[in-house]
Amino acid sequence: MQTLALPADAPNRSRADWTTIGVVGLAHGTSHFFHLLLPPLFPVFAREFGLSWAELGLLVSVFYAVSGVGQALSGFVVDRHGARPALMVAMSLFALASLAAGLAQGYVGLMLAAALAGLGNAPMHPADFSILNQRVSHERIGHAYSVHGISGNLGWALMPVLALAVLGTGASWRYVYLASALVALLVLSLLVLQREHLQTQGHARKAAGAAGAPEAHPLAFLRLPSIWLCFSFFLFTTAALASLQSFAPAALALLHGRSAESLNLVVTAYMLCGALGMLLGGFWVVRARRLERNIALALLVAMALLLLATLPGLSAWAAVALVALAGIGTGLAGPSRDLLVKQAAPAGATGRVYGTVYSGLDIGFAVAAPVAGALLDAGSPRAVFWVAALALGLALLAAQAVTWASRRV
Repeated sequence: MQTLALPADAPNRSRADWTTIGVVGLAHGTSHFFHLLLPPLFPVFAREFGLSWAELGLLVSVFYAVSGVGQALSGFVVDRHGARPALMVAMSLFALASLAAGLAQGYVGLMLAAALAGLGNAPMHPADFSILNQRVSHERIGHAYSVHGISGNLGWALMPVLALAVLGTGASWRYVYLASALVALLVLSLLVLQREHLQTQGHARKAAGAAGAPEAHPLAFLRLPSIWLCFSFFLFTTAALASLQSFAPAALALLHGRSAESLNLVVTAYMLCGALGMLLGGFWVVRARRLERNIALALLVAMALLLLATLPGLSAWAAVALVALAGIGTGLAGPSRDLLVKQAAPAGATGRVYGTVYSGLDIGFAVAAPVAGALLDAGSPRAVFWVAALALGLALLAAQAVTWASRRV
């Protein structure tokens, strides 16, 4: 890895580290904010445009299909050209996606908004982790991953709050998207002001080593079983998350005879609990000897809470509390998960590895959302939570297999 010119003295290095962590965290939180550009208003779209839950789930699939393909490709771009330009382009695309959503006159307009937001999301993880891994000191990298994860959960938590706040004033739902466009432009302005803290150096332009050793093929990392197991882990964890993010309010509403809008904050509560879990997980991962054990314990807790939330006889708010608390379990696993990926990544391939592995996140969302929507259309709201718990169980197994495969190399 090439060395950047970073402050050598401890106080200035610490300040530079935390500035980078904060700015990257803000960008990451903004990208997660735009993951939920459309889902909080699904009940509104269903009424206004006459859409089914399965059709609404397909909007989520479009977002993540575009993001997944773009993410795998953008990892190569980030490795070659650096991460900073990718973040600037992403924020611009989020602003355009907001405008497309606000001007939508039907399903096609919503599809366009989903595609633009997915394109904006594509370079985020390769860019974020390239910046953190190049610029942040080893002693603070665990905390960097923790802040990165927390910021993502906060971004997810804030979009439903914005939608509720705007709709609560009696304003048209289109004003939600005027507000979200302003959010993207404000963050873009801050990234420009703090651009020196986002500078990275590309790897793919390096000449062969000083001793004349040939450079590894750019796709050589794809031969590592641990990379594909990490990919599977992300696919399954986000399949669970997609089901809950997009349809937990509607599923709980059907189970308890309430309106989906009144239970929309279950997503915010889940994300805030996830943020708390990630905060604790940042300390946990520093002391961990076996990352896969951390992940197993955390996900088992989350699975148990999701299954308990479907028990007959629970009140709506008890079910909301159990679903929200499950976020602590998934959050605890986050920093251990990110460090597991770093350990699996060959030197000089950070962007490509994170781009490939995190595209599993996008595929998980793309596949799971329409499945969960179809379960609701079929009148099976409990199955939304059962599928989420099953997906977490498969993720747990994938994490154990990553460590097994790494030890065999």
